Formats: sequence, structure tokens, C-alpha cells
Amino acid sequence: MSVVTLKINGVDLAIEEGTTILDASKEAGIRIPTLCHLNGVTDVGACRLCLVEIAGVNKMLPSCVTQVAEGMDITTDSDRLQEYRRMIVEMLFSEGNHVCAVCVANENCELQDLAIEVGMDHSRFPYRFPDREIDISHKQFGIDHNRCILCTRCVRVCDEIEGAHVWDVAYRGVAAKVVTGLNQPWGSVDACTSCGKCVEACPTGSIFRKGSTVAEMTRDRSKLEFIVNARENKQWTR
Repeated sequence: MSVVTLKINGVDLAIEEGTTILDASKEAGIRIPTLCHLNGVTDVGACRLCLVEIAGVNKMLPSCVTQVAEGMDITTDSDRLQEYRRMIVEMLFSEGNHVCAVCVANENCELQDLAIEVGMDHSRFPYRFPDREIDISHKQFGIDHNRCILCTRCVRVCDEIEGAHVWDVAYRGVAAKVVTGLNQPWGSVDACTSCGKCVEACPTGSIFRKGSTVAEMTRDRSKLEFIVNARENKQWTR
């Protein structure tokens, strides 16, 4: 096992080679905000909230997909980073239709929590008010595309943990959205096992259980972590 030495926020650390900056920061007890990151699935750097500054590098890099290197001098919290993170959260709110007061995930939403953390009380960007559909064709679950932030957690969980490959991302730019099957109604996709892992993975109220009302949506991330850890330790296979 090779070890590299580096600094994070001025603190000297020795970290195993191949570790991401995000995981190294966690080991050091340093919090970096994330939305698309989920323990147990591959990181894709979609939300850009985990950006950090590295001395000698002229651009900010996503910590979830950037590995540590010998001699790195990393800053995870600065005025510049705080401004960028707030801007990202503002853009997420203005890009979709997020009305917390009538959302099933109100007070249990990672996007809402981050808005509070970065001090967002309004968005400087004009709201797009996109016309997006709600799919409740599945017998147990539904998806409200108005609340989707394209973190792709549902796609990766269904692919890498459940192995059903139900979810994917279709279209490009402002038209991009997550889809089930070949852009079919969720209820008509035979590959869906109704496991609910996508519901557990969603950071907002986009994917929900039918019958949930305002602020009732709760999740248990430990279910996903249990499955991943059990497979890695060969305690459970399917």
C-alpha cells in the first residue's frame, strides 16, 4: 500500500494512494458538501458542489473524482468556493420547480439542507418554470420530474447495486431528464423489480412512495450501504 502526504486546509495528512480528495477529507473530519455522491456507487462529478482548490492548479476540481497526489495543498472552504456552491444551489432551484412547502421530502431533503447551509434565501437567476410531467404509472412509486436535479443517483443505484438497469438519462441540455426503460412509463417497464433502491437514493422528493404526503418522505441510506458492504465482504450475493 503506497501512501502520499498532502495538506488539506493547512493540516498535514498521510493518505493511501488512489483515495479521492472527498474520502481523504472525510478521514480528516473535514466536511465537503455533495449532492450526487452516494456511498456504495461510482462517483460521476455531476453536481459540482464538492469543488475544491488545489495550489498550483488554475481551476477548481471536483473532489469526488479527483485522487490525492503527493504534495497536494488543498483548500476545501474559501470565499470563492462558498460563492460557487451558493451559485450552484441557486441554479438548481431556478432550473426546476422546487416548492418545498408542498413537497413530500420537505425537511428531509438534501437540496433544501444545502440551501440552508450555503445561506441561500433567494436565487439571482430567473426561474425557468419548465413544463415537466409526473409519472405515477408504477403501482408503488412515482417520479416528479419537477423536483429532479439530474444527480443520477437513481441510475447508478439501479445499475450497480440492483443490476436492473431500469433508469437512464435521455436528451441533452435543458431537455435532459431521467427516464425508465426506453423512455416508457415506469409502470410498464418489466425490468423494474420494485426494490425501492432508487427511492432511497434520491436526494430530493423527486422519486417517492405513493401515499406519501407533505414532509412524510423519509429514507434509510443504511439499507444501500448494507447491501454494498455485504457484497464486498461476500456475506450476501444474489
